Amino acid sequence: MILIHDLDNDNNKVVPEKKNFDISIAKPEVDDLLSEEEVNQIMENYDPRLDLSRYKFPPVSILKEHKSESTFDNKEVFENKENIIKTLGDHKISIKQISATVGPTVTLYEIVPERGVRLARIKSLEDDIALNLSALGIRIIAPIPGRGTVGIEVPNKKPEIVSMRSLITSKAFQESRFDIALALGRTITNDPYIVDLTKMPHLLVAGATGQGKSVGINVIITSILYKKHPAEVKFVLIDPKRVELPLYSKIERHFLAKLPGEEDAIITDTQKVVNTLNSLCIEMDNRLELLKGAQSRNIKEYNEKFISRKLNPEKGHKYLPYIVLIIDEFADLIMTAGREIEGPIGRLAQLARAIGIHLIISTQRPSTNIITGFIKANFPTRIAFRVFSSIDSRTILDATGADRLVGRGDMLVSSGNEPVRVQCAFIDTSEIEELTEFIGSQQGYPDAMHLPEYIDDSESGLLELDLKKRDSMFDEAARLVVMHQQGSTSLIQRKLSIGYNRAGRIIDQLEAAGIVGPFEGSKARDVLCSDMIALEQILKSLD
Repeated sequence: MILIHDLDNDNNKVVPEKKNFDISIAKPEVDDLLSEEEVNQIMENYDPRLDLSRYKFPPVSILKEHKSESTFDNKEVFENKENIIKTLGDHKISIKQISATVGPTVTLYEIVPERGVRLARIKSLEDDIALNLSALGIRIIAPIPGRGTVGIEVPNKKPEIVSMRSLITSKAFQESRFDIALALGRTITNDPYIVDLTKMPHLLVAGATGQGKSVGINVIITSILYKKHPAEVKFVLIDPKRVELPLYSKIERHFLAKLPGEEDAIITDTQKVVNTLNSLCIEMDNRLELLKGAQSRNIKEYNEKFISRKLNPEKGHKYLPYIVLIIDEFADLIMTAGREIEGPIGRLAQLARAIGIHLIISTQRPSTNIITGFIKANFPTRIAFRVFSSIDSRTILDATGADRLVGRGDMLVSSGNEPVRVQCAFIDTSEIEELTEFIGSQQGYPDAMHLPEYIDDSESGLLELDLKKRDSMFDEAARLVVMHQQGSTSLIQRKLSIGYNRAGRIIDQLEAAGIVGPFEGSKARDVLCSDMIALEQILKSLD
């Protein structure tokens, strides 16, 4: 500490001379000084990675090249151009120009029709062109937005495999500044297709069985594992089929989140799924309270404040990792526990974006009772793999096209604009096993991240509650609830620094005492007591 003595107020004053009087600057004792290391610790930003400071990101060598044996065939492109021109000419449609862009799975032929040609006429020839090209299925984009051309996508006879390794090592992914970068595949122009999950903010993945959905989910998870430290993101994995996601159990102590007391972090039981979704709603409410207290609009602003030490941990503030909820087969859950999961899924989809919880749901049954209007409204970004009817395509994308894909990872990505055709990257099971083994073999946290414990209040035996044996913090909790006019278990838990089970018992006692209303799902209970005077009368009557 440097002490500065201000002498300005002593101007024009005579200081009487004293014997042995010596003017000097006081020097602090050595023990009062902070060491350079201590000063640095105070001044430096908080680093959430320090808990696992020795964590090593997985090397790219784990991933395979998956080089394709097929080579680019100029002859195939030339013949297709000639057949397209001939087919259009047979229907008296002349064009000015035709060019080709060869992609990994399909080649895009762009044509510029003569003036006066109606685009609907070209669009109507989709099946004729496919027949003359002997193609599995083509897709006509009339027109290509912003290009002034008509696009005809024709599947290549020898499609190429897009390796996950080629995307992870690409400059676009390595230099990406996205908060959660996903390397999904390559476009028709062979460019890496990199998107930001936080901007989506939720993702629907649908398609017929065996068309690439599970590989797509693995590609998404792998992208995050190669870009994020365990302190920065956590996964909640739900797999009713018990087939695909158990591969990631090895990284439980690094990247997974689960309910307290659960042995397995991969959730397969329907009732546990319901409890987990409601637990995530509690986590969301807790985070919204933290953001409100920190005057932050979203998790990014909040974490920046916490890292720069502008938020006090003693006030409950902490670094908040992103949480990615992945449901591998959404249709199974809807069929077994429809209403029980629709509520929390709806709340999360509507409110969780700002606090860093993002949903990815996958289904192989693209029917309207599974992909409802509510789901589509809250999942603006959708990926469609191949389906077998235009009705299914419209259910997913609100447009046809997915019924004309060629399968094996060929997909359409829609984010509200014209769907983009992308060849999904490929990663096989052995690569995932080696990746999770590399991460899992490193030092991790003592356990997976614990989500707030959820208690189904509707099953509580309120009639049997003995208010003479109420909790020692009952009065304090009652005053807290009335003061905030919010009958929330998470509010009591957070403000009184108690566990969720105990807070749940107190809220039941408050209901029995007539201070709060009955359980209403994931909503906060109504507070029946309007002011502190009325509350004190109730508390006095209970003694």
